[in-house]
Amino acid sequence: MRMTGSTLSALAVLTSDPSRQMYGLEIAERAGLASGTLYPILLRLEREGWITGAWETIDESEEGRRRRRYYTLTGLGAQEARKALSEREQVVTWRLGGALA
Repeated sequence: MRMTGSTLSALAVLTSDPSRQMYGLEIAERAGLASGTLYPILLRLEREGWITGAWETIDESEEGRRRRRYYTLTGLGAQEARKALSEREQVVTWRLGGALA
């Protein structure tokens, strides 16, 4: 899977509390991403089996808002996300070390 900075930001948010369900706008705000950037990432992660998504069941008129789609990391997703974030951290550390030398 392509690991862009935006994808890594979304994964960092999701791994901050891996068992917690988060809805898209919450992830976008915490990751500092526009919704137009985040939702294609979430779709890709879901297709790869890294996250699951499910619509909440509410009465929208009673709640006064549209229903939300909640996302949760899968076991595979948590494992692969930690690996990708660790690899990115190693690259950044290496680059900073090279820049400081």
